[in-house]
Amino acid sequence: MKYQVLDRIFNKALSLRKFERLELDENFCIIDTSEQVQRFADRPEEVMLGKDVRLSFPEFIGIEDILISILQGEEELFELESIRRFYEDKSDIYINIYILGEPGENESDNRLVILLEDITEKMFFQQNHKQKVNESNLLLHTLVTYKNYMDQVITSMADAFLVTTNSGKIKKVNRAAQELFGFSEQELIEQPISLIIEDNFLLQRAIRQHSLYHKYFQNIELVCRTKKREKLLIAFSCSVIQKKIDGLEDIVYIGRDITARERRQQRHAVQYAITRILSESQSVKQAISKILQAICESLGWDLGQLWTANEYLTTSASREKKDKSNPILRCVEMWSSRTITVREFKAIAWQTTYTLGDGFPGRIWARRSPLWTRDIVHSSDFSRTQKAVATALHAAFGFPIVDDSEVLGVMVFFSREVQPKDVDLLQMMASISSQIVHFLKHKQASELLLESEERYRDLFENANDLIQSVNAYGRFEYVNRAWRETLGYSEAEITQMNVFDIIHPDFQSSCRQMFYRVLSGKKIEQFPAAFVTKYGQKIFVEGNINCKLVRGKPVGTRGIFRNITQRLEVEEALHHQQKQTEGLLLNILPEAIANRLKQPGTITEDFADVTVLFADIVGFTEIASSVSAIQLVKLLNQIFSDFDRLSEQYNLEKIKTIDDAYMVVGGLPRHRADHASAIALMALDMQSAIAQFNAKNQQNFSIRIGIHSSSAVSALIGIKNFTYEWGDTVNIASCMESQGLTNKIQVSETTYQQLRDEFFFEKRGEIEVKGKGKMTTYLLIGRKVMGNG
Repeated sequence: MKYQVLDRIFNKALSLRKFERLELDENFCIIDTSEQVQRFADRPEEVMLGKDVRLSFPEFIGIEDILISILQGEEELFELESIRRFYEDKSDIYINIYILGEPGENESDNRLVILLEDITEKMFFQQNHKQKVNESNLLLHTLVTYKNYMDQVITSMADAFLVTTNSGKIKKVNRAAQELFGFSEQELIEQPISLIIEDNFLLQRAIRQHSLYHKYFQNIELVCRTKKREKLLIAFSCSVIQKKIDGLEDIVYIGRDITARERRQQRHAVQYAITRILSESQSVKQAISKILQAICESLGWDLGQLWTANEYLTTSASREKKDKSNPILRCVEMWSSRTITVREFKAIAWQTTYTLGDGFPGRIWARRSPLWTRDIVHSSDFSRTQKAVATALHAAFGFPIVDDSEVLGVMVFFSREVQPKDVDLLQMMASISSQIVHFLKHKQASELLLESEERYRDLFENANDLIQSVNAYGRFEYVNRAWRETLGYSEAEITQMNVFDIIHPDFQSSCRQMFYRVLSGKKIEQFPAAFVTKYGQKIFVEGNINCKLVRGKPVGTRGIFRNITQRLEVEEALHHQQKQTEGLLLNILPEAIANRLKQPGTITEDFADVTVLFADIVGFTEIASSVSAIQLVKLLNQIFSDFDRLSEQYNLEKIKTIDDAYMVVGGLPRHRADHASAIALMALDMQSAIAQFNAKNQQNFSIRIGIHSSSAVSALIGIKNFTYEWGDTVNIASCMESQGLTNKIQVSETTYQQLRDEFFFEKRGEIEVKGKGKMTTYLLIGRKVMGNG
């Protein structure tokens, strides 16, 4: 029986067969093996005597009943066919396993004999044979289909279809390819594919290494050129048609024009970029610079310019009216990519100006609508010089920035490519123009509002009056600097206070009535009250209060108060002093004389020798027209405050200030021998004070000073008011100033004679003085140092 089973195994094929062998006991443990049986095991390291065979051959798991039946002689043979072994470091193999029994002398000595056969080569042969049969059938079917339908499909394709040789020569094109690239079939056949596809280097590399087609040439986007050299973006899918002879393969290109899609994406990118720029930019100049860059980079253009007739873009609402009939356009902003070098073209742009209708920007300005030039080489809008230096540039387009039918500027863009007119792009630029104008108006309105707010806040903060804003519940919303400094409360303390916390108890009742009357809509003027400072001091105030309305409803009060504490104290002191003076007069003079002095009358006194200084701010009218009234007053206040301190320092008498003119005299109301010297020292210090003021305030004020020495008469009018009769003294001093030199001190001959030993002078010459004829004058240079001759 055993030999019959073996004949069944060995007679399956005529060829010589080789087996490896295992013997197992009744517990399926290995009791004997052939030499190379491990190479068929799933786990070769487990093929050892005494080991359970299922550890090395998992195929025996689950068929234990069959193995037992073979051991007991109930079955002769069991086969496991075409078992595949997988290996990471070597090729897979296929095996057949044959299981048969070998009886022993006793039933317990029965054995299982396992025969293992390598059928890998046979399996591969069968699979290859089957695959080749299938491939042959498929190829035959494909060839038949190709023969019947390919020509019709290629002809009717909407996509461009091209076939080239391995070397890149065009063999076949369809009608769509001819229409797309503008060539006829005769013009393309036998021509290199590089005639229409620019990236020929990558194509040739792919031709030499076919695997690159699968990696790089499935729906790849390539730049192509039409017969007119216009740029197109084509999405190609390429494949290689293999032939029996290497090197004779054909390359198939199927391309779809995605130029419109790319331009659509570019326009969306431009719109998004400009919206983001306008929302983030802090200034007009910053926004325009970024807009030029964004349009160029998003569209793939190379140079952007802004032309305008103004220093920079301003809307008609904020710009002074100028001559609009013939604006002079200048390039005020420019951006270019790093891929081009057009230094000469850019230099010409910076130096060139255009009038209305002149040149490309001028035509756009005159038309008030966008303009496109396919190639500036053939355009009459560019000069020969511009065309000569702009060899790297071809296409151009531009659009106006229009505000209420008034052109604010023109943006112009250039490309290295010859590009057909894009109507959709020009329409989008009109929308961008509106966005820019809206941004300009918003920014300028914000700047005006901020300037107005800053002006009022500056006015409030620098006011001497106490200004406060209180809500309907009596909480402070705002107080100015004078309020805080006068009452001494910190900003943190003010936020926690109620308005009635600062009202003196004597005025609590009247102030509460006033507060409610104001909230009812009444306006209170010249309302007296008393505040209490942080340190308990009583401050008398007088002010106006009105109601703050929002949508017609009262929400709080605004008040402006003047601190009249000092005025009341002065009035009280004057009243007290008047009583003391009257008592003193009665003590030292007969009652009749004292009463006479108290009556209106005149007592005069001569001053034989005085010196008058006259000073004037040069160009005051021009300065006043360039700054606000409040700012002007603040500037003059600083200057004249410095002058007042100098007059007090030298014990001189300030007479008056008229606009920008300043008059001071030495030698009255008290006689002094050094009146001319004191005036000269003050004049020199006034020059230094102006220089320090200019440096501190970034101003350029100049001063002209004139000095003359002569006589004057004072008169006592009433009991405390003096007036003076100057004769020609002030007139001559005024002439010394008005006919003097900027930043110089001009003195008369009289003053020079009194000061020549103490100061340095430079003789100027003679000037004409009204009513006095010609007078010799001198320029005061400086004071002589002690010890110098």
